[in-house]
Amino acid sequence: MPIPILVVDDSAMARKMLIKALPTNWDVEITQVCNGIEALAAYRAGKADVMFLDLTMPLLDGYAVLEELQREGLNSYVVVVSADIQVKARERVRQLGAAAFVQKPVKASDIEIILREYGIAL
Repeated sequence: MPIPILVVDDSAMARKMLIKALPTNWDVEITQVCNGIEALAAYRAGKADVMFLDLTMPLLDGYAVLEELQREGLNSYVVVVSADIQVKARERVRQLGAAAFVQKPVKASDIEIILREYGIAL
């Protein structure tokens, strides 16, 4: 059964690059959205066993998405994907329940290491 994956980024190019970096042998069903409001709707619809989440987006940023997921009882594995590599940003997303942080541009090897580290089926 495919794993529901949610890719959240306001940049279509960034979403495309991230999807390209996912393991090719991974049985997934991918949903793409471009802002935090759409991300929460997709999450609530069951489309996010694993979520790749950008931090800087219009309407509702990644931090606000993480805060809302935490309020709702986070049961999605969230990987934050961001160009913001500041230590404070990493600490904040961890406190908000993110499982991992990947720096943009995303590399396939980074994604695979994180997925294996957390036991996500490949």
